[in-house]
Amino acid sequence: MSVKAKYQGVLDLGEQLGIKDGNVTVEGDVLKVKGQAKTPYEKDLIWDKIKQLGGESPTDIKANITVEDDSVYHRHVVQSGESLSKIAKHYYGDAMKYKAIFEANTNILKNPDVIHPDQVLVIPNK
Repeated sequence: MSVKAKYQGVLDLGEQLGIKDGNVTVEGDVLKVKGQAKTPYEKDLIWDKIKQLGGESPTDIKANITVEDDSVYHRHVVQSGESLSKIAKHYYGDAMKYKAIFEANTNILKNPDVIHPDQVLVIPNK
């Protein structure tokens, strides 16, 4: 299996996320990937996919992923049925961190128990 085929899932994810200035080259047995993610969360998704496919310390891929906006961890569009605790669990692995999300969005939220679909919430950096 070629190194590019091995990491095709990373390339597909980059395309799905709309990674800017993407560049992929193969040098010998090493895949070199470069691009710019919108937020640190998207960069983390890319690195998680790399580790999933190549292990914790892969030697057959080099990635240089920069971030366009590191002032926030991510910007989340609320979907029907979501709550701040569910969103916090998704991004931080801890539902109780909903308070941090609420505090970062008091300009649009008045009550942590009331959010609406299509609201764009700032997910603060960890």
